[in-house]
Amino acid sequence: MKNVKGIIFPVAALIIIGTVMIYSSTALMKKNEFYFLWRHLFTIAMGVTAMLVLSKIDYRIFNDKRVIIAVLALSSVMLLLVLVPGIGVAVKGARRWIRVGPMNFQPSEFAKVAMVLSLSYYMSRYESKMKSFKYGIALPVAVMAVFQIIILKQPDFGAVMSLGILTMTLLFLGGVSLRYIGGLFLLSLPFIFMIVYFESYRLARVTSFLDPWKDPLGKGYQLIQSFIAFGSGGLTGVGLGASRQKLFYLPELHTDFILSLIGEETGLIGVSVVLGLFIWIFLIGINIANKAEDSFTYYLSTGLTVMIVSQALINFAVVVGLMPTKGLPLPFVSFGGSATLINMAAIGILINIQKNNTSQFNVNRSRFSGYDLQVSR
Repeated sequence: MKNVKGIIFPVAALIIIGTVMIYSSTALMKKNEFYFLWRHLFTIAMGVTAMLVLSKIDYRIFNDKRVIIAVLALSSVMLLLVLVPGIGVAVKGARRWIRVGPMNFQPSEFAKVAMVLSLSYYMSRYESKMKSFKYGIALPVAVMAVFQIIILKQPDFGAVMSLGILTMTLLFLGGVSLRYIGGLFLLSLPFIFMIVYFESYRLARVTSFLDPWKDPLGKGYQLIQSFIAFGSGGLTGVGLGASRQKLFYLPELHTDFILSLIGEETGLIGVSVVLGLFIWIFLIGINIANKAEDSFTYYLSTGLTVMIVSQALINFAVVVGLMPTKGLPLPFVSFGGSATLINMAAIGILINIQKNNTSQFNVNRSRFSGYDLQVSR
Protein backbone atom coordinates (compact mmCIF):
# COMPACT_ATOMS: atom_id res chain seq x y z
CA MET A 1 0.00 0.00 0.00
CA LYS A 2 2.96 2.28 0.64
CA ASN A 3 3.98 2.17 -3.04
CA VAL A 4 0.42 2.89 -4.19
CA LYS A 5 0.31 5.98 -2.01
CA GLY A 6 3.57 7.01 -3.63
CA ILE A 7 1.97 7.56 -7.02
CA ILE A 8 -1.31 8.93 -5.66
CA PHE A 9 0.39 11.70 -3.70
CA PRO A 10 1.91 13.69 -6.61
CA VAL A 11 -1.28 13.24 -8.66
CA ALA A 12 -3.44 14.47 -5.75
CA ALA A 13 -1.08 17.41 -5.19
CA LEU A 14 -1.33 18.44 -8.86
CA ILE A 15 -5.13 18.16 -8.77
CA ILE A 16 -5.32 20.37 -5.66
CA ILE A 17 -2.98 22.94 -7.22
CA GLY A 18 -5.03 22.90 -10.42
CA THR A 19 -8.33 23.30 -8.58
CA VAL A 20 -7.07 26.33 -6.69
CA MET A 21 -5.66 27.92 -9.85
CA ILE A 22 -8.77 27.21 -11.93
CA TYR A 23 -10.90 29.02 -9.36
CA SER A 24 -8.38 31.88 -9.22
CA SER A 25 -8.38 32.26 -13.02
CA THR A 26 -12.13 31.90 -13.66
CA ALA A 27 -13.92 33.55 -10.72
CA LEU A 28 -14.35 36.76 -12.75
CA MET A 29 -15.33 35.11 -16.05
CA LYS A 30 -18.98 34.32 -15.27
CA LYS A 31 -21.77 35.82 -13.21
CA ASN A 32 -21.49 32.69 -11.07
CA GLU A 33 -17.91 32.70 -9.82
CA PHE A 34 -18.07 28.95 -9.13
CA TYR A 35 -19.24 27.95 -12.65
CA PHE A 36 -15.89 26.58 -13.87
CA LEU A 37 -14.96 25.29 -10.41
CA TRP A 38 -18.08 23.09 -10.16
CA ARG A 39 -17.53 21.75 -13.68
CA HIS A 40 -13.93 20.97 -12.85
CA LEU A 41 -14.88 19.21 -9.61
CA PHE A 42 -17.43 17.14 -11.53
CA THR A 43 -14.67 16.05 -13.92
CA ILE A 44 -12.37 15.23 -11.01
CA ALA A 45 -15.11 13.07 -9.48
CA MET A 46 -15.48 11.18 -12.76
CA GLY A 47 -11.71 10.83 -13.01
CA VAL A 48 -11.41 9.48 -9.47
CA THR A 49 -14.16 6.97 -10.25
CA ALA A 50 -12.35 5.83 -13.41
CA MET A 51 -9.08 5.60 -11.49
CA LEU A 52 -10.61 3.49 -8.71
CA VAL A 53 -12.38 1.15 -11.13
CA LEU A 54 -9.27 0.56 -13.26
CA SER A 55 -7.14 0.10 -10.16
CA LYS A 56 -9.40 -2.81 -9.18
CA ILE A 57 -9.93 -4.51 -12.56
CA ASP A 58 -6.96 -6.70 -13.49
CA TYR A 59 -4.99 -4.82 -16.14
CA ARG A 60 -4.22 -8.13 -17.86
CA ILE A 61 -7.64 -8.00 -19.52
CA PHE A 62 -6.00 -5.60 -22.01
CA ASN A 63 -3.51 -8.31 -22.96
CA ASP A 64 -6.12 -9.88 -25.21
CA LYS A 65 -6.44 -9.56 -28.98
CA ARG A 66 -10.24 -9.20 -28.86
CA VAL A 67 -10.05 -6.41 -26.29
CA ILE A 68 -7.38 -4.54 -28.27
CA ILE A 69 -9.41 -4.78 -31.49
CA ALA A 70 -12.45 -3.47 -29.60
CA VAL A 71 -10.44 -0.56 -28.14
CA LEU A 72 -9.03 0.40 -31.55
CA ALA A 73 -12.47 0.13 -33.18
CA LEU A 74 -14.09 2.24 -30.44
CA SER A 75 -11.39 4.88 -30.73
CA SER A 76 -11.75 5.04 -34.53
CA VAL A 77 -15.55 5.32 -34.35
CA MET A 78 -15.38 8.13 -31.78
CA LEU A 79 -12.82 10.03 -33.85
CA LEU A 80 -15.09 9.77 -36.90
CA LEU A 81 -18.22 10.75 -34.95
CA VAL A 82 -16.53 14.05 -34.11
CA LEU A 83 -16.82 14.96 -37.81
CA VAL A 84 -20.55 14.17 -38.01
CA PRO A 85 -22.76 17.30 -37.77
CA GLY A 86 -25.11 17.12 -34.82
CA ILE A 87 -22.83 14.75 -32.92
CA GLY A 88 -19.46 16.49 -33.02
CA VAL A 89 -19.19 19.78 -31.15
CA ALA A 90 -17.48 22.70 -32.89
CA VAL A 91 -15.63 25.30 -30.83
CA LYS A 92 -13.74 28.20 -32.45
CA GLY A 93 -13.78 26.50 -35.83
CA ALA A 94 -12.41 23.18 -34.57
CA ARG A 95 -14.56 20.04 -34.34
CA ARG A 96 -12.80 17.93 -31.71
CA TRP A 97 -15.44 17.00 -29.15
CA ILE A 98 -18.48 14.79 -28.63
CA ARG A 99 -21.17 15.92 -26.25
CA VAL A 100 -21.54 13.39 -23.41
CA GLY A 101 -24.09 14.53 -20.83
CA PRO A 102 -22.89 17.73 -19.14
CA MET A 103 -19.38 17.57 -20.61
CA ASN A 104 -17.60 17.53 -23.96
CA PHE A 105 -15.38 14.51 -24.53
CA GLN A 106 -12.33 14.72 -26.81
CA PRO A 107 -11.75 11.34 -28.56
CA SER A 108 -8.16 12.18 -29.50
CA GLU A 109 -7.28 11.81 -25.80
CA PHE A 110 -8.70 8.29 -25.79
CA ALA A 111 -6.79 7.57 -29.03
CA LYS A 112 -3.51 8.03 -27.12
CA VAL A 113 -4.47 5.36 -24.59
CA ALA A 114 -5.70 3.12 -27.40
CA MET A 115 -2.31 3.48 -29.09
CA VAL A 116 -0.45 2.63 -25.88
CA LEU A 117 -2.61 -0.46 -25.26
CA SER A 118 -2.38 -1.72 -28.84
CA LEU A 119 1.37 -1.14 -29.14
CA SER A 120 1.99 -2.82 -25.77
CA TYR A 121 0.08 -5.88 -26.92
CA TYR A 122 1.64 -5.85 -30.39
CA MET A 123 5.26 -5.41 -29.29
CA SER A 124 4.97 -8.08 -26.60
CA ARG A 125 3.74 -10.53 -29.26
CA TYR A 126 6.28 -9.66 -31.95
CA GLU A 127 9.21 -8.70 -29.76
CA SER A 128 11.64 -10.91 -31.68
CA LYS A 129 10.62 -9.28 -34.99
CA MET A 130 10.65 -5.62 -33.97
CA LYS A 131 13.99 -5.00 -35.67
CA SER A 132 12.46 -5.82 -39.07
CA PHE A 133 10.90 -3.05 -41.16
CA LYS A 134 7.55 -4.82 -41.61
CA TYR A 135 6.86 -5.54 -37.95
CA GLY A 136 8.87 -2.75 -36.35
CA ILE A 137 7.74 0.17 -38.52
CA ALA A 138 5.23 -0.58 -41.27
CA LEU A 139 2.39 -2.16 -39.28
CA PRO A 140 2.40 0.01 -36.11
CA VAL A 141 3.01 3.24 -38.04
CA ALA A 142 0.07 2.40 -40.33
CA VAL A 143 -2.27 2.31 -37.31
CA MET A 144 -0.81 5.59 -36.02
CA ALA A 145 -1.19 7.22 -39.45
CA VAL A 146 -4.90 6.30 -39.65
CA PHE A 147 -5.51 8.01 -36.30
CA GLN A 148 -3.43 11.02 -37.31
CA ILE A 149 -5.25 11.52 -40.63
CA ILE A 150 -8.64 11.50 -38.90
CA ILE A 151 -7.42 13.86 -36.16
CA LEU A 152 -6.02 16.29 -38.76
CA LYS A 153 -9.54 16.62 -40.16
CA GLN A 154 -10.78 18.01 -36.84
CA PRO A 155 -8.16 19.73 -36.95
CA ASP A 156 -5.86 19.06 -33.99
CA PHE A 157 -2.20 19.25 -35.00
CA GLY A 158 -1.07 19.16 -31.35
CA ALA A 159 -2.73 15.78 -30.81
CA VAL A 160 -1.19 14.50 -34.06
CA MET A 161 2.29 15.43 -32.87
CA SER A 162 1.68 14.00 -29.38
CA LEU A 163 0.53 10.71 -30.88
CA GLY A 164 3.62 10.61 -33.09
CA ILE A 165 6.00 11.27 -30.18
CA LEU A 166 4.28 8.64 -28.05
CA THR A 167 4.39 6.01 -30.80
CA MET A 168 8.03 6.61 -31.73
CA THR A 169 9.07 6.47 -28.07
CA LEU A 170 7.38 3.11 -27.56
CA LEU A 171 8.83 1.71 -30.78
CA PHE A 172 12.30 2.80 -29.67
CA LEU A 173 11.80 1.03 -26.34
CA GLY A 174 10.54 -2.00 -28.24
CA GLY A 175 13.89 -2.35 -29.96
CA VAL A 176 13.14 -0.81 -33.37
CA SER A 177 16.32 0.25 -35.14
CA LEU A 178 17.25 3.90 -34.81
CA ARG A 179 17.93 3.81 -38.53
CA TYR A 180 14.25 3.16 -39.19
CA ILE A 181 13.04 5.69 -36.63
CA GLY A 182 15.42 8.35 -37.94
CA GLY A 183 14.42 7.61 -41.52
CA LEU A 184 10.74 7.89 -40.67
CA PHE A 185 11.39 11.21 -38.94
CA LEU A 186 13.18 12.59 -42.01
CA LEU A 187 10.39 11.37 -44.31
CA SER A 188 7.79 13.05 -42.11
CA LEU A 189 9.46 16.48 -42.26
CA PRO A 190 8.08 17.44 -45.73
CA PHE A 191 4.57 16.46 -44.61
CA ILE A 192 4.89 18.47 -41.40
CA PHE A 193 6.14 21.43 -43.45
CA MET A 194 3.15 21.24 -45.82
CA ILE A 195 0.67 20.82 -42.97
CA VAL A 196 2.04 23.97 -41.31
CA TYR A 197 2.81 26.08 -44.38
CA PHE A 198 -0.54 25.66 -46.15
CA GLU A 199 -2.63 26.48 -43.07
CA SER A 200 -2.28 30.17 -42.30
CA TYR A 201 -3.12 29.90 -38.61
CA ARG A 202 -0.50 27.16 -38.06
CA LEU A 203 2.12 29.14 -39.96
CA ALA A 204 1.25 32.21 -37.89
CA ARG A 205 1.80 30.20 -34.70
CA VAL A 206 5.27 29.20 -35.85
CA THR A 207 6.27 32.71 -36.96
CA SER A 208 4.89 34.26 -33.75
CA PHE A 209 6.80 31.68 -31.73
CA LEU A 210 10.02 32.66 -33.48
CA ASP A 211 9.41 36.40 -32.97
CA PRO A 212 6.30 37.19 -30.88
CA TRP A 213 7.22 40.90 -30.69
CA LYS A 214 6.80 41.23 -34.44
CA ASP A 215 3.02 41.21 -33.88
CA PRO A 216 2.63 41.99 -30.15
CA LEU A 217 -1.09 42.78 -30.35
CA GLY A 218 -1.91 39.93 -32.74
CA LYS A 219 -0.38 36.49 -33.13
CA GLY A 220 2.36 37.13 -30.59
CA TYR A 221 0.02 38.53 -27.95
CA GLN A 222 -0.65 35.32 -25.99
CA LEU A 223 2.99 34.32 -25.68
CA ILE A 224 4.09 37.82 -24.68
CA GLN A 225 1.41 37.92 -21.97
CA SER A 226 2.68 34.57 -20.73
CA PHE A 227 6.19 36.04 -20.49
CA ILE A 228 4.77 38.97 -18.53
CA ALA A 229 3.06 36.57 -16.13
CA PHE A 230 6.28 34.68 -15.40
CA GLY A 231 8.27 37.89 -15.15
CA SER A 232 5.78 39.43 -12.72
CA GLY A 233 5.89 36.35 -10.51
CA GLY A 234 9.63 36.37 -9.98
CA LEU A 235 10.85 33.97 -7.30
CA THR A 236 7.91 33.87 -4.88
CA GLY A 237 4.99 35.23 -6.93
CA VAL A 238 2.54 38.07 -6.41
CA GLY A 239 0.34 35.97 -4.11
CA LEU A 240 -2.67 33.69 -4.59
CA GLY A 241 -5.53 35.54 -6.24
CA ALA A 242 -3.42 38.62 -6.95
CA SER A 243 -2.72 37.92 -10.63
CA ARG A 244 -3.19 40.78 -13.08
CA GLN A 245 -2.92 38.62 -16.19
CA LYS A 246 -6.16 36.85 -15.29
CA LEU A 247 -7.97 40.18 -15.74
CA PHE A 248 -8.62 39.21 -19.38
CA TYR A 249 -5.04 39.88 -20.53
CA LEU A 250 -3.87 36.29 -21.10
CA PRO A 251 -6.27 34.10 -23.14
CA GLU A 252 -6.86 30.43 -22.21
CA LEU A 253 -5.41 31.06 -18.77
CA HIS A 254 -7.41 28.28 -17.09
CA THR A 255 -6.61 25.69 -19.78
CA ASP A 256 -3.43 25.64 -21.87
CA PHE A 257 -1.66 28.50 -20.05
CA ILE A 258 -2.50 27.71 -16.44
CA LEU A 259 1.22 27.27 -15.69
CA SER A 260 1.67 30.97 -16.49
CA LEU A 261 -0.82 31.79 -13.73
CA ILE A 262 1.05 29.49 -11.35
CA GLY A 263 4.26 31.31 -12.25
CA GLU A 264 2.69 34.71 -11.66
CA GLU A 265 0.95 33.95 -8.37
CA THR A 266 3.46 31.52 -6.80
CA GLY A 267 6.64 32.39 -8.69
CA LEU A 268 9.53 30.17 -9.68
CA ILE A 269 9.06 28.23 -6.45
CA GLY A 270 5.51 27.21 -7.40
CA VAL A 271 6.52 26.27 -10.96
CA SER A 272 9.41 24.20 -9.59
CA VAL A 273 7.02 22.34 -7.29
CA VAL A 274 4.78 21.46 -10.24
CA LEU A 275 7.76 20.33 -12.32
CA GLY A 276 9.02 18.28 -9.38
CA LEU A 277 5.67 16.51 -9.04
CA PHE A 278 5.77 15.44 -12.70
CA ILE A 279 9.34 14.21 -12.27
CA TRP A 280 8.08 12.23 -9.26
CA ILE A 281 5.34 10.64 -11.40
CA PHE A 282 7.90 9.81 -14.09
CA LEU A 283 10.28 8.13 -11.65
CA ILE A 284 7.50 6.08 -10.09
CA GLY A 285 6.24 5.07 -13.53
CA ILE A 286 9.73 3.93 -14.57
CA ASN A 287 10.06 2.06 -11.30
CA ILE A 288 6.76 0.27 -11.97
CA ALA A 289 7.96 -0.66 -15.46
CA ASN A 290 11.26 -1.89 -14.06
CA LYS A 291 9.38 -4.43 -11.92
CA ALA A 292 7.13 -5.67 -14.73
CA GLU A 293 6.46 -9.40 -14.77
CA ASP A 294 6.40 -9.55 -18.58
CA SER A 295 7.03 -7.42 -21.65
CA PHE A 296 3.36 -6.40 -22.07
CA THR A 297 3.31 -4.97 -18.55
CA TYR A 298 6.62 -3.22 -19.16
CA TYR A 299 5.46 -1.52 -22.35
CA LEU A 300 2.07 -0.62 -20.90
CA SER A 301 3.42 1.03 -17.75
CA THR A 302 6.17 2.83 -19.68
CA GLY A 303 3.72 4.00 -22.36
CA LEU A 304 1.22 5.41 -19.89
CA THR A 305 4.00 7.21 -18.01
CA VAL A 306 5.40 8.70 -21.22
CA MET A 307 1.89 9.72 -22.32
CA ILE A 308 1.33 11.79 -19.17
CA VAL A 309 4.80 13.25 -18.69
CA SER A 310 5.44 14.10 -22.37
CA GLN A 311 2.24 16.13 -22.49
CA ALA A 312 3.34 18.00 -19.38
CA LEU A 313 6.75 18.74 -20.90
CA ILE A 314 5.16 20.01 -24.12
CA ASN A 315 2.87 22.29 -22.12
CA PHE A 316 5.86 23.60 -20.15
CA ALA A 317 7.77 24.26 -23.38
CA VAL A 318 4.83 26.09 -24.98
CA VAL A 319 4.12 28.52 -22.13
CA VAL A 320 7.78 29.55 -21.80
CA GLY A 321 8.22 30.00 -25.55
CA LEU A 322 10.33 26.95 -26.40
CA MET A 323 7.68 25.50 -28.74
CA PRO A 324 4.90 26.97 -30.91
CA THR A 325 1.54 27.31 -29.22
CA LYS A 326 -0.45 24.05 -29.14
CA GLY A 327 -3.78 23.25 -27.56
CA LEU A 328 -2.41 20.81 -24.97
CA PRO A 329 -3.53 21.13 -21.34
CA LEU A 330 -1.27 20.51 -18.36
CA PRO A 331 -2.22 17.05 -17.00
CA PHE A 332 -4.19 17.06 -13.72
CA VAL A 333 -3.87 20.85 -13.48
CA SER A 334 -5.61 22.50 -16.45
CA PHE A 335 -9.36 22.84 -16.88
CA GLY A 336 -10.30 20.19 -19.45
CA GLY A 337 -12.52 17.21 -18.83
CA SER A 338 -11.25 14.74 -21.42
CA ALA A 339 -7.55 14.99 -20.59
CA THR A 340 -8.19 14.85 -16.84
CA LEU A 341 -10.46 11.81 -17.17
CA ILE A 342 -8.06 9.90 -19.45
CA ASN A 343 -4.95 10.72 -17.42
CA MET A 344 -6.58 9.66 -14.16
CA ALA A 345 -7.73 6.45 -15.83
CA ALA A 346 -4.10 5.88 -16.85
CA ILE A 347 -3.02 6.39 -13.23
CA GLY A 348 -5.60 3.78 -12.22
CA ILE A 349 -3.97 1.24 -14.55
CA LEU A 350 -0.52 2.11 -13.20
CA ILE A 351 -1.78 1.59 -9.64
CA ASN A 352 -3.18 -1.78 -10.69
CA ILE A 353 0.16 -2.80 -12.19
CA GLN A 354 2.01 -1.58 -9.13
CA LYS A 355 -0.18 -3.62 -6.79
CA ASN A 356 -0.02 -6.81 -8.83
CA ASN A 357 3.65 -6.90 -9.85
CA THR A 358 6.54 -7.54 -7.52
CA SER A 359 9.00 -9.34 -9.79
CA GLN A 360 12.07 -7.87 -11.42
CA PHE A 361 11.90 -8.33 -15.20
CA ASN A 362 14.54 -6.80 -17.43
CA VAL A 363 12.98 -6.47 -20.88
CA ASN A 364 15.09 -5.81 -23.96
CA ARG A 365 18.45 -5.79 -22.16
CA SER A 366 20.30 -4.78 -25.32
CA ARG A 367 18.47 -1.43 -25.38
CA PHE A 368 19.12 -0.59 -21.74
CA SER A 369 22.48 -2.22 -21.24
CA GLY A 370 24.50 -0.20 -18.73
CA TYR A 371 21.52 1.86 -17.47
CA ASP A 372 19.95 1.51 -14.06
CA LEU A 373 16.39 2.82 -14.05
CA GLN A 374 15.57 1.44 -10.62
CA VAL A 375 14.12 3.96 -8.21
CA SER A 376 14.59 3.31 -4.53
CA ARG A 377 11.48 2.48 -2.63
